[in-house]
Amino acid sequence: MQRSHKKIFVASGLRTPFGRGGGALADHDAISLSVPLVQAMAAKTRPDLFVWGTVIPSLGWSNIGREVWLDAKLDPTVPTFSAVLARSTSMIAAFAAAGMLGGSVDLALVGGAQVMSNPPIGLKLDASKRIVKLFRTDPPAAAALQALTADDLTLPVKGWANRITGRTMGDHMEETSQQWGITREAQNDWALKSHQRAVAGWERGFFDDLVIPLSELARDANPRADNSAEKLAALPPAFDKSGKGSLTAGNSSPITDGAAACWVATEQGLARLPEGTRHAELVDHEIVAVDHGVDGLLMAPSFAIPRLLARHGLRYEDIAL
Repeated sequence: MQRSHKKIFVASGLRTPFGRGGGALADHDAISLSVPLVQAMAAKTRPDLFVWGTVIPSLGWSNIGREVWLDAKLDPTVPTFSAVLARSTSMIAAFAAAGMLGGSVDLALVGGAQVMSNPPIGLKLDASKRIVKLFRTDPPAAAALQALTADDLTLPVKGWANRITGRTMGDHMEETSQQWGITREAQNDWALKSHQRAVAGWERGFFDDLVIPLSELARDANPRADNSAEKLAALPPAFDKSGKGSLTAGNSSPITDGAAACWVATEQGLARLPEGTRHAELVDHEIVAVDHGVDGLLMAPSFAIPRLLARHGLRYEDIAL
């Protein structure tokens, strides 16, 4: 089974180094961090379409795709738009682009950026209405800004808590790990392997043609060559401190700044990319939503992947990479 009537491919692109939250890339916003990456990608060839995303919205722009493209001083006649789907934003950008290929559109540049070090700070509705009303007076009552409190603001005061539940991803995943019996030892082991594999990849040059160095940062900041099972075991729980918690700063996803991009293309689009560009056919995809009150906040892939495999008569062990 193939979702599209024409062959669609995803081709390898580039990314920035990934910085630690509050670290080397913290002076950027999502646009400024995206610009050098998009320029490097567009230097290979001009795309017919540009789709870009960022999870955390900003009051400063409504279409980050267009803002990035124009700030990069690229061809303004290329259609550009934005995509958002929480942690799957760049993936949904690729799916959206794939559905638009054909006719005069054979090659799309897709991706996204996030600078979690620089969250936009907004006002809750009631506070915003108060300020707008006061600023209409003559002279403007700017002193009203001094009366604002933390309760008036919309910002990640609790580690990027979900708006509906008021709880963070870590809070939700503590429940998931306990429900599924995923031990701290298993989480620590996976985290340690992740560090070891990332460091090994950098040392053997795997990332040399995939990551563009920035003036502030040349390689990923999060992988630790000196990590160990003993260090991970010594860290206190970060979310559930009742004595049952297993998620720590060492085995949880870090706050990260970075941007990444790839190509989505028809066969004609692939021919416009530099010779030897690695690519894979995009045969099918699955989009799933779950009731996070029952199944857990980040569990949609656990439902999507089995459905996708079953539709093609595949099992987990059939997948190599």
